[in-house]
Amino acid sequence: MSGRLVVCPTPIGNLEDVTLRVLAALRGADVVACEDTRRTRALLTHFDIHRPTVSYYEHNKLARGPQLLRQLAEGRSIALVTDAGTPGISDPGFLLVREARATGIPVVPVPGPSAVITALSAAGVPADRFVFDGFLPYKPGRRLNRLRALRELETTIVLYESPHRIVATLEAVREVWGDVPLIVARELTKQFEEIVTATPTAHLERLAAGPIRGEFTLVIPPP
Repeated sequence: MSGRLVVCPTPIGNLEDVTLRVLAALRGADVVACEDTRRTRALLTHFDIHRPTVSYYEHNKLARGPQLLRQLAEGRSIALVTDAGTPGISDPGFLLVREARATGIPVVPVPGPSAVITALSAAGVPADRFVFDGFLPYKPGRRLNRLRALRELETTIVLYESPHRIVATLEAVREVWGDVPLIVARELTKQFEEIVTATPTAHLERLAAGPIRGEFTLVIPPP
């Protein structure tokens, strides 16, 4: 059995441990706004935290956002969480943060996992400069055009992708970059985490062997 290299970020901010800060924020909130109330309630129950939850996600952000802002204006404390990662990164949470800041409501960040930085830390590629481009366009033509523009930047590229579109994205990356090695990470910081370096063709063959599940992060090294 071989050893392992664990890449550990240095805690920042107050002297409190990051996990303790998150739990303290959840316990101190009047309301927890979350992507999936079922998943978040399970988390709260596990830590014996009893706070009301309300959904805030892509398809109700325009209606729910003003409701949450009214509660903030009334002096209530709201904890904003997502199913995974950090709110506001390829996530509608940025809208709530922007409106809160615009009205003078303090926004307190609690550092935590982010798939972008997590993938880069384990990819073994240059990360002194990189471009994070989130999710690529849905339409094939626009997807290819975006990838061609990203390749011209000649720097490390980080992308997000869903299990439903990962195959199409890998095929498009192969068309633009060629069959060069890239990193495909899945379910980062979760139970079934995996980080694989291979060519797009090899990734596609691997994915074809079984059901495709989880959220993906792609890291494409500079040409």
